[in-house]
Amino acid sequence: MKAVVLHEKGGPEKLQIEEVDTPQPGPGELRVKLRASALNRRDYWITLGMYPGLTLPCIAGSDGAGVIDAVGEGGDDAAIGREVVVYPARAWGDEQSRFGPEFRVLGMPDQGTFAEYICVPASDVFSKPAHLSWEQAAAVPLAGLTSWRALVTQAEVQSGQKVLVTAAGSGVSTFAIQFALGLGAEVYVTSGSEEKIDKAKAMGVIDGVNYRDEDFTGQLRRLSGGFDIIIDSAGGEGINALLDTLNDAGRYVFFGATLGNASAGLEMAKLFFRHIRIQGTTMGSPKDFAAMINFVSDNSIEPVIHQVFAMEEAVAAHKLMENFSQTGKIVLRNE
Repeated sequence: MKAVVLHEKGGPEKLQIEEVDTPQPGPGELRVKLRASALNRRDYWITLGMYPGLTLPCIAGSDGAGVIDAVGEGGDDAAIGREVVVYPARAWGDEQSRFGPEFRVLGMPDQGTFAEYICVPASDVFSKPAHLSWEQAAAVPLAGLTSWRALVTQAEVQSGQKVLVTAAGSGVSTFAIQFALGLGAEVYVTSGSEEKIDKAKAMGVIDGVNYRDEDFTGQLRRLSGGFDIIIDSAGGEGINALLDTLNDAGRYVFFGATLGNASAGLEMAKLFFRHIRIQGTTMGSPKDFAAMINFVSDNSIEPVIHQVFAMEEAVAAHKLMENFSQTGKIVLRNE
């Protein structure tokens, strides 16, 4: 089969399209003939050698959708031909509140989705929402799951609540906007790009503020009257000012720290007197994934796709991620 293989770190230019052995499903596994896959920033960092536990060579990719074409020993042949989306991780574990010690994201060290075929546990495939194209279905898994767990499982969003999604334009933030709107929340965004703010408004967001503005958190407070939930991936120096935009009993849920740690500590008294909750999160469990896929299907959610490339154009697809210019997901299509 064809696959996108990384043998050495050094950036997207080091990726190669190669013929590798087609995997065979073992007991309890299914093989999926992948029709499309999608990129996450994790995949870009892997090419640079800037991801923990780097193991080379590797076939990266966590997002994929396709058709079951083989089953392992003891499996049900009736599954062959089923259109599925692949859960983007392995071995979450038994606790819904956290992943276990064997948890790992799909793609490095396990074979990922940047290939024509992948073998996965039978429990790790879910029916493709019928309204989605292959490219759209492949765009959902990791970003959609991370967003769902942050917004629904952790933040417990309710209809009518005010939600701030930072860094509008990323895959996760775009899903957070769509899910929050679909659940009846009032949504606001931040971005360093006026174009991305305008795109968010076109999706139904009430308003947005450029985080490069000196008083951007003050603007947010005046526009919204305060937020019940903040979904953030940046952290950094502005975190205390951002927390000040929360209403009493508000929730700040974060799944990244692209701006690093703040040099000043948290204003503890202000937080506990106002019953503020700060919650870290990552991507979610298979249970979260099933709920998210059902919501996408029931509400006809269509992922925002920035651009679709052929698998042979994997280098160009990864390079597009270098300057954070995209809105939504970048997809690889298997011809």
